[in-house]
Amino acid sequence: MKMPSKLELPQLIAIVGATAVGKTAAALQIADRLGGEIISADARTFYRGMDIGTAKPSELEQGDIRHHLISVADPDETWSLARFQREAHEAIRGVLDRGNLPILVGGSGQYVRAITEGWLPPKIAPNERMRKALERWADEVGVENLHARLAQLDAEAADKMEARNLRRIVRALEVIFSTGRKFSDQKGKGDPRYEITQIGLHRSREAIYERIDMRLEAMMQAGFLEEVRGLIGAGYSPDLPSFSAIGYRQLAEHLDGKATLEDALTEIRRVSRRFVRRQANWFKADDANIHWFDLDENGEAIYEIVKLIRGKMEKRNPK
Repeated sequence: MKMPSKLELPQLIAIVGATAVGKTAAALQIADRLGGEIISADARTFYRGMDIGTAKPSELEQGDIRHHLISVADPDETWSLARFQREAHEAIRGVLDRGNLPILVGGSGQYVRAITEGWLPPKIAPNERMRKALERWADEVGVENLHARLAQLDAEAADKMEARNLRRIVRALEVIFSTGRKFSDQKGKGDPRYEITQIGLHRSREAIYERIDMRLEAMMQAGFLEEVRGLIGAGYSPDLPSFSAIGYRQLAEHLDGKATLEDALTEIRRVSRRFVRRQANWFKADDANIHWFDLDENGEAIYEIVKLIRGKMEKRNPK
């Protein structure tokens, strides 16, 4: 069967980069100028009621730009990579059917790559008995030590996972123990579905760290601590995978009397910086598939991004 050319595939824009680099603001401007709709590929924004700490765009910020996969699940629901792929492809099809430009936005590397590279996750049926055993192991030794064990077996997979994301760590170990092969070696790739233009947003590490600190201060003033208190009061356990979103578990520990507020904020800053370094493993500066724009040095970056995308659109649909 003849493979379709790039120009025969529907167009998809992906905006990537580190947390706090400015993806949301850039995506809104690009969508406004090009008739786009935004599909979130940030695992933190899926959950209802987790708004302040995940830096979701407010309704005012969203304006008339249609958004997808934001606030679509309760905090105790499980979102697997496979479910995200299904929902994202469905959202993208809807955007295309309306004649608009789909813009995938996110800092969750595996979610972005699952779409841009057409991942086929390992088809290993869940082994509930093994999962429960691994979860008991985590209770005994701690999630971080379980992550360290994964690193011994599959350093590549562990390096791309948050050290406290129990659900992902358990799944990776489950696949490894079930197959005897590395988890990172078992992601196949399907045929391309889209012509993809990846836009990478860059700032210096120092600038990103400063923006993280400023954003955390703004979040606290906006009621981040009260948001966490409300979630716990509604019956959501801090042990849920959704609470692995940076800040929630740390503030929950403060509310439980296990840490002072200052210690919790210090830990949030530390974990955020570590997350930025981990994101660099997904979005590399030398990746030839990503068009990088430096927001520190280029005041015309958004204009140039729009020009690049518009040029591709005109090439696809010459007048």
